[in-house]
Amino acid sequence: MTARHILVVDDEFGIRELLRDILQDEGYHVRLAENAAEARLWRQQTRPDLVLLDIWMPDCDGISLLKEWANGGLLTMPVVMMSGHGTIDTAVEATRIGAFDFLEKPVALQKLLKTVSAALEHAEQLPRTGMNLVSLGNSAVIAELRERLEQVALLKAPLLLIAPKGSGAELCARYLQQPNTPWLELTLPEKLVANPIELLEQHRDGVIFVPEVADLSKTEQKGLLLLIHKAEKYGVRVVCATARALPELVDAGQFDEALLQTLAGTNLRVPSLDEHREDIPDLAKAMAVLIVESGEARYREFDVAALNALRNANWPGGLVQLGSVVRNLMLTSLEEKITLADVLRVLEQFAALEPQPVVAQAPLALDFDRPLREVRDAFERLYFEHHLAKTGGNMSKVAEAVGVERTHLYRKLKQLNIRTKE
Repeated sequence: MTARHILVVDDEFGIRELLRDILQDEGYHVRLAENAAEARLWRQQTRPDLVLLDIWMPDCDGISLLKEWANGGLLTMPVVMMSGHGTIDTAVEATRIGAFDFLEKPVALQKLLKTVSAALEHAEQLPRTGMNLVSLGNSAVIAELRERLEQVALLKAPLLLIAPKGSGAELCARYLQQPNTPWLELTLPEKLVANPIELLEQHRDGVIFVPEVADLSKTEQKGLLLLIHKAEKYGVRVVCATARALPELVDAGQFDEALLQTLAGTNLRVPSLDEHREDIPDLAKAMAVLIVESGEARYREFDVAALNALRNANWPGGLVQLGSVVRNLMLTSLEEKITLADVLRVLEQFAALEPQPVVAQAPLALDFDRPLREVRDAFERLYFEHHLAKTGGNMSKVAEAVGVERTHLYRKLKQLNIRTKE
């Protein structure tokens, strides 16, 4: 059997070394991190089988790091918290967030080994990392979407998600799924005609998700209407998504009016990826972690200019298109870091396959429906990033090219949240 990998995170050198010696003697592979920053980096690069995480650390406490992993969809391995002066409240808080167990320091040898063994056994039941609604972003529009979903979470009425292509409708539907309950994404809609009641019986107390309700035939629409009317009896939540104007389809005789009226009772709009561009850098990094954990590629970090280029590009294909670009970058970039040149190369390759260019001019696209200050900041960010890329990050050359005194240039770049090599 392959040896398990354990990450030990503790700011005290002696404790780290002691735990490593004990665990290595038991046949485990052990990695050490002296603070949250190192632990965060290890987690980005790989998924350990278990983390032993100290609560009190100088840069970032263990509870905050645990919460960060949980919110980012990265808490897919058991975490055992450690503390020399822990309290019951702290232990309860850690468990609520998702910690497997809590050890008091100094840790007794037998207690340590027993807890590690139990945690690793528990690890077999945990899901691997996946995208979820939390990893969709922290922007205002996504935070509002989460709040609205929480408001309707306990309802049993059907929910209609008005969702542009690639906006994350499935993540919203999964957000409504209760733990350890059935899930069905209806990829075989003919089952709605054959036996909709059987679907309800098989997925009792779970969620049935219809990814594009407008694609159903008229007979399948009738079957869905029947399924919705019987769903509450089985405790099933029906969530339907559409990227099309259903009232227009009703007028054209292509969609059942009774079904539309039933779905229209509770509906939410899911913002397109272009509506929360500020989330794209974090989304790209989260997708990169997924690719690493799937074994498709080794970990590569994005430099700031690369992330800015992704943020400013157009994404008509939404999350699916962004995921494809990130996968291409992870698999085909030659250096340790993914650079602006890499992003432009891949975006141009994708553009060549599309009837409309996706990227070549994408970084220059500005949304003129936004407030003047936001548009001005977006333009200035693109303008300075262009000159930084053109000069290879040479600040003297940038200052000369844009006609701005160097001290003022640094201040301006900081204001626009543009990082530089210097």
